[in-house]
Amino acid sequence: MKKTGIIVALIIIAIVVIVKSCDFKRIHVVNWEESFNEKSTNPYGVSVFYKELPKLFKDNSIRTIYYTPSTYLYANSIDSYGDHIAEGNYVIIGNSDYLDEYDIEELLNFTAKGNTLFISDYYPAQKIIDTLHLKIGFNNKVKDSTSLFTFTNTKLKDKQTKIDKLDGNYYFSEIGQDSYKVLGHVKDSIERTNFIEIPHIDGRIILHLEPKAFTNYNLLKNENYKYVEGVLNYLPTEDVYFDSYTKMFDAYYGNVEEESNLSWFLEQIAFKWAWYLALILTLLFMIFNAKRRQRIIKTIKPLENTTVGFVKTISNLYYETEDHKNIIDKKITYFLEKIRTDYNLNTSKLDDEFAEKLSQKSGKSLEEVTKLVKYINWLRSKKEFFEENLINLNRHIEVFYSK
Repeated sequence: MKKTGIIVALIIIAIVVIVKSCDFKRIHVVNWEESFNEKSTNPYGVSVFYKELPKLFKDNSIRTIYYTPSTYLYANSIDSYGDHIAEGNYVIIGNSDYLDEYDIEELLNFTAKGNTLFISDYYPAQKIIDTLHLKIGFNNKVKDSTSLFTFTNTKLKDKQTKIDKLDGNYYFSEIGQDSYKVLGHVKDSIERTNFIEIPHIDGRIILHLEPKAFTNYNLLKNENYKYVEGVLNYLPTEDVYFDSYTKMFDAYYGNVEEESNLSWFLEQIAFKWAWYLALILTLLFMIFNAKRRQRIIKTIKPLENTTVGFVKTISNLYYETEDHKNIIDKKITYFLEKIRTDYNLNTSKLDDEFAEKLSQKSGKSLEEVTKLVKYINWLRSKKEFFEENLINLNRHIEVFYSK
């Protein structure tokens, strides 16, 4: 009896501690993932920019495009089935790597008819870079992770700005033709071109290599919004087609907030102690009622294959603990081990040479392999991970094995 009393006391104390730990109001976690989603209020979403577009392009339509350019522009062209003819500015902020050959073709047709294509991304789709005879370089030696962004037009000198929290700067290391016009630069230790305008028949293509400039964090900091105003000065005051094809898959709209379902009730003193008492009495009833009954004779079952159950248990353990880093590390390790086994490649250094060899041996396109390799290198450089990092890695690996 004495032993039972001690056990009951310990269980009661454990219940009180557990309930107290659940008695919280709100956990606030800021997601720094670069989603460039127009609905996201996270630091690197673009909801502020998106909401300001109607003011910047007054008396013009702002359409959000949830389809690929090849689908949407073809549907809304002359003699097609769309409700209008697409004309104006096609704007893509970040995540432009989904553009394929058909998208590039439709976008070039769109600009050829007197329209404007604007892309702000670290590294626009390789197909458009090759088509326009450009080369892009990267400088990761940025002092204090801050760089100065300027315009070549002296009238826009007051709109230059500094952007921080940079891992490095992308820039145009080679510009194909003399007809291309340099609009702006990024300056850290050296000034480099990162903003250009390219004429295309009757229209224009404008490429900008720092999408962070358009994010909530930068627009709301100091007077950084002036830089974005300067960039948009180069776009004609016409209808805007805002690309959201890849952003609609982003699950994080706004800051992540979790609130206990019991938080409001536990703030009420009477209910809180009634809740504690109910838990304690229920536990006591279960303990003493169980002692009065004869123990159930266990049925001895034959041994079974528990491999699947073990895998499910381990996967649920990682899922519940949200140990995304551990899962990401294991997926990368297993993927590289399979590469070494299947293609006899050295995976100690994942660079352009490795990507080219893997493309040749696997028969996959160099563009897809390069995306996968760069994403793995990017993940290895991060310290904090979110669920979408794991989802994107899994998506890249599935694409590699699906063709």
